[in-house]
Amino acid sequence: MRISRIQTSDGTVTHAFADGDSWVPCSDPYEAFARGVEPTRQGEAVADATLLAPSEPRIVVGIAQNGPEHPSPIQAWLKSPRTVVPSGTPVELRRNVGNVVVEGEVCVVIGRDAVDVSVEDAHTVILGLTAVNDISNPDRASVDPRNFEGKGGVGYTPLGPWIETGADLANAELEVRINGECRVLTGSHELPAGVAECVAYVTSWVPLGPGDIIMTGAPKSAFAANPGDLIEITVAGVPLVTPCV
Repeated sequence: MRISRIQTSDGTVTHAFADGDSWVPCSDPYEAFARGVEPTRQGEAVADATLLAPSEPRIVVGIAQNGPEHPSPIQAWLKSPRTVVPSGTPVELRRNVGNVVVEGEVCVVIGRDAVDVSVEDAHTVILGLTAVNDISNPDRASVDPRNFEGKGGVGYTPLGPWIETGADLANAELEVRINGECRVLTGSHELPAGVAECVAYVTSWVPLGPGDIIMTGAPKSAFAANPGDLIEITVAGVPLVTPCV
């Protein structure tokens, strides 16, 4: 099932699931997930809905050192949820602070309260996967080891446009295109610590809840970006577009 948040022509914001090319308003998908059922229809299909970011996380977690042949174990860091923007939002890249890097990543959307979740049970707290573009200014790392400055730009976490609840956690494909050119085709199978391992690690230290997200790392999917670039990231069929300005 594809689940998103939409805004209708009268300004109403609601959760919705996909029905062909339309979106059907639905009940709270997180409440439904906690009960082990699918969200129910709450109105007529909307053909001209505006897609918002599919979740409103209170916590955005990034996984570091989760790339091929990295010598260090994975660790997590926090990014402001106020950097989350919908697919298609133009993002102004910060100038005069060094290079800008975009990272296409498999993004986990948590479906219910999650504390000390085991690897084996990780799937029981994951609503689904979406695409995320983790934008940063990595040159700041020499003076900003906590990623506060380098990860904090306005719109630096493009997300969505929907959550794919039926995605294969272990084999979610990830593609990054820049200005139409395919730069990498990889996926969650190339993460040294897989999706379930990331969820188990994070929840062993920090409690998560409905709508929170984990960016699981960049398996060969980090690239320099410049103003004027068009970044297209697809994860498990979820397309994310970021125009850089």
